[in-house]
Amino acid sequence: MARAIVVGSGPNGLAAAVTLADAGLDVLVLEAADRPGGGARSAELTLPGLIHDECSAAHPLALDSSFVHRFDLGAHGLEWCWAEVEYAHPLDGGRGVAAYRSLADTVSGLGKGGKAWERLFGPASKRFGQLAEDILRPVIHRPRHPFDLVRFGARAAMPVALLARTLPTPEARALFAGVAAHAFRPFGAPMSAAVGVVLGSAAHGPGWPVARGGSGAITAALVSLLESRGGRVETGVEVTSLEETDEADLVLLDVSPAAAARLAGPRIPSRVSRALDRFRPGPGSFKVDFAIEGPVPWTDEASSRAGTVHLGGGLEEIAATEAQIQRGEMPERPFVLVCQQYLADPSRSVGNLNPLYAYAHVPNGYPGDATEAIERQIERFAPGFRDRVRNRVARTVAAAESYDANYIGGDVVGGANDLRQLLFRPRPARDPYALGIPGVYLCSASTPPGAGAHGMCGFNAANSALRELGRR
Repeated sequence: MARAIVVGSGPNGLAAAVTLADAGLDVLVLEAADRPGGGARSAELTLPGLIHDECSAAHPLALDSSFVHRFDLGAHGLEWCWAEVEYAHPLDGGRGVAAYRSLADTVSGLGKGGKAWERLFGPASKRFGQLAEDILRPVIHRPRHPFDLVRFGARAAMPVALLARTLPTPEARALFAGVAAHAFRPFGAPMSAAVGVVLGSAAHGPGWPVARGGSGAITAALVSLLESRGGRVETGVEVTSLEETDEADLVLLDVSPAAAARLAGPRIPSRVSRALDRFRPGPGSFKVDFAIEGPVPWTDEASSRAGTVHLGGGLEEIAATEAQIQRGEMPERPFVLVCQQYLADPSRSVGNLNPLYAYAHVPNGYPGDATEAIERQIERFAPGFRDRVRNRVARTVAAAESYDANYIGGDVVGGANDLRQLLFRPRPARDPYALGIPGVYLCSASTPPGAGAHGMCGFNAANSALRELGRR
């Protein structure tokens, strides 16, 4: 029986392992940490009984992919839940806008900006499943739905600042700015709209669900699925060289490009090593988990029902702060993402105490403490918030990298989403997962299609490896 070793047990490493085990390989996953899961883990971070997601929270791309259509994670205990509002965007003065899973409800709430929103997101959201078959694969491939892909590409190729001009109201532009900011890119850059168009379309399709019981439930389901196929996971095992995996026919690395080059050492071709060393990390994230009594006192009513809330003011303000972090400057009012998973999944709370998740966009490697800046932004749109905080736990940029070595400088999205790395990550190649060493592949979020606890990087890399082995 052919043997495979997967280094790293994040969602991509586990998805790769499941795919290989399903093809009949003997699969072993080696994880340096004491728990599997990478970014898909949960824990009682603030007060006993409150379940906090340690990194991944909402999962817009986890329901409509080739991997989840092939493997039934529900049969292994995974259950998805949705809040009443997918994401909301409060504005100063008590105003706000919201995106619902229902496109019609969203259009109605946007008033004069509604029809333009429908034109922007309607076609892709209605055919999101077909679109996902292409956008969750490497750029160089034979499209399965070329018309859908071309229509999507025409919007995705635009800068956020330019595409936002098609939305006639400040409220609609703010709503788009919040979802577009997930790319950690300056709004004037080419293709900066791509991530926002994908996530915005997903909101009106599969939605932005959370895993019941915490994102760790995703990991538990993947491990259970792997074990049902005969694979296994060993934790507390740090791999420092590919020589430690020489007995395997296939090796898949759920690590950063730079780490892959270090593990491979002189075995990796110099041209590949140089390309991996040039791969750039993106900006960082500074995270704070709160234990709060009661709900967040948002002045915008829709925000009180939203699974995700984007904080940062209007389009112009968010554009300015995102440009600052690209320059290495810490904004006074950073873009902050708040997740209220307990609205969809009350099992995470204890009585009237609720877990709240928040992170700010900060420069890569930011050495400071952004806790106060995050709290000021929440208080700006939810006066009295601080009075409800019963405990808080901050995770600095350095702590993020200690938590997961792939989070270089606090970058949780697997690399900068600049034009080159959006199109060709981690390097321009016909097979972006191959490392130029027979049987060795990269399968982390630094490969296509990029960040998100969807497992598609691992699924794609495993299928590439199986083709080499003659199993596909």
